[in-house]
Amino acid sequence: MKALKWLLGIVAGVILILAVYLTVFFDLNSFKPQIVEAVENQTGRTFVIKDDLSWSVFPSIGIKLGGISLSNPENFSTNNFVEVNEAVANVELMPLLSQEVEIAMLSLDGLTVNMITQKDGTTSIDGLSGDSSAAVAEDKTTDSAAKTSVELQSLQIGGVSITNTTINLIDETTDTTQVFKLNSLTLGEFSLGNDADFAYDFLAQLPDMTVNSNGEGKLNVSKDLAKLVINGFTINTDVSGKGIPNNQLSTQLVTDIAVALDSQNVEVIISKLSAMEIDATGKLSVNYGAKIPKINMQMDFGDIDVDKLMPASDEQTPAETEKVASTAPATEPDLSALKTIDVTMGVTIKSIKVANLLTQNWKMNATVKDGIANLSEFSANLYEGSIQATAKLDARQKVASYHFEESLTGVQFRPLLKDAADVDLISGAANFKVKGSGKSLIPDNIKKNLLAKGDFEIADGSLYGVNIPQMIRSAQDKLKGDLSAKNTEELKTDFTSLTGSFDLNSAVLTNPDLAMSSPLIRLSGNGNANIDSQTVDYKLTTSLVGSLAGQGGEKDALAGVDIPLTITGSMQDPKFGIDTSALFDAKIKGETDKLKDSLFKKLGGF
Repeated sequence: MKALKWLLGIVAGVILILAVYLTVFFDLNSFKPQIVEAVENQTGRTFVIKDDLSWSVFPSIGIKLGGISLSNPENFSTNNFVEVNEAVANVELMPLLSQEVEIAMLSLDGLTVNMITQKDGTTSIDGLSGDSSAAVAEDKTTDSAAKTSVELQSLQIGGVSITNTTINLIDETTDTTQVFKLNSLTLGEFSLGNDADFAYDFLAQLPDMTVNSNGEGKLNVSKDLAKLVINGFTINTDVSGKGIPNNQLSTQLVTDIAVALDSQNVEVIISKLSAMEIDATGKLSVNYGAKIPKINMQMDFGDIDVDKLMPASDEQTPAETEKVASTAPATEPDLSALKTIDVTMGVTIKSIKVANLLTQNWKMNATVKDGIANLSEFSANLYEGSIQATAKLDARQKVASYHFEESLTGVQFRPLLKDAADVDLISGAANFKVKGSGKSLIPDNIKKNLLAKGDFEIADGSLYGVNIPQMIRSAQDKLKGDLSAKNTEELKTDFTSLTGSFDLNSAVLTNPDLAMSSPLIRLSGNGNANIDSQTVDYKLTTSLVGSLAGQGGEKDALAGVDIPLTITGSMQDPKFGIDTSALFDAKIKGETDKLKDSLFKKLGGF
């Protein structure tokens, strides 16, 4: 035991003598010229250490640097590439002998980096990369160091302070400047296994926006250095600029983050996310140990108004918009990134409003893996009914392919069409089913290549823009020679059911079996709608099954006669009419048949 005490005493004495020598007799500043010369030879730049170097050995190893700068190459608009006002580091000496690290203080103030790209493409970092062989040697050293396991008995930090850090990105080719400022980053008293307070204040000035962000939380690193936890991390961000809706956006994020270095997993719990009147909560986990990180995200949103999220559009005349569209070449979107993603996602949303179309109670489950995006479940409520859908996008080939299935149940069709397409054509409770597939995501090709089949049924509704009974009465008047009758009734035809099926091919939707029933009339027909030109062309046949008497009509001269109707023109403003020529032919044929029957009866059935 005495020997051990003597040994410790000798070690302490040697350290004390060394400390006295280094601090009293050894002048660190005498090495400044050699340090400056070595940096200048390596970089070819001017290196300056303006302030005197100061350091301590006992009871802490510490160094203080100040007034440091490294110049940019000649003929650059900013003289210095890097500037440091002051850097201080102090590490307690004695605990190091027991593999215990106690850092009294780490501070950095006034770091400025001026990163310039000149018009000829040269940058501030050109010439700083060093010799390739040295880089290889450094990589090997780094790999070796990474494989070396260092076990710490403890780690304590009195505090960390980084202030007034600025990075200026100056691009003379585009005449733009981006400024990133870390006004402060502080870490309070820290030790392994215990919480330590931290906070930051950050500013970014970009050509089209300004970002202010500040945050705080608690940092905890496990004693075995295998786990890192950030609790109560609160981030407040304000963004302003012309490209931001209403030129201003404020967000708040409150989250807990856990990083497991041993299992290579990150878990983020979002207890609050608010932005632009949208509130959300959720959970995100990432396993980054695999070649392609596995991501699982579950989010729950409140009400979302998509229109408020859209940036302000540039005002352009229709001619300018058409000119831009015509000159821009159409290319397939690059979806190769989907091959490098492994994502499982679940989302619920209270409501979404986009372009006046309102839906509620969204539920969506989707995956993206190996270049395939699969929407396995989607459901929502809209206009007193519901929608369900599944879809798959295959991006493994250069030209993507897709297929989908969708169904509407009990949806009120009139407000849906009005809000979605500004079309006031049909009302009623609609059931709708469709299956489709196609290739290419270029808008024009989607119209041309999309193949779909479906059917529909609309109950207890009305056709708007046409009053078929009134058209029949008008036809009756014309048959009697009265051409002065005026149409004063509402342009609406009620029905009890409207059914049919359809095919979509080459942007043309074909309906071969339209059928409508009402207490007064029966209607059947076929036709098509061109999605590309937004036009319709239908030929319908109507027959009376009830009496027009009591509804403004008198004797039903057209009872039993098929009445041909047409629907033509644009989808937004379709034109309804009667094929008068075909009507007269049908009427004459009907009267001729009646006359033949009467003559046969009078002649005794000959």
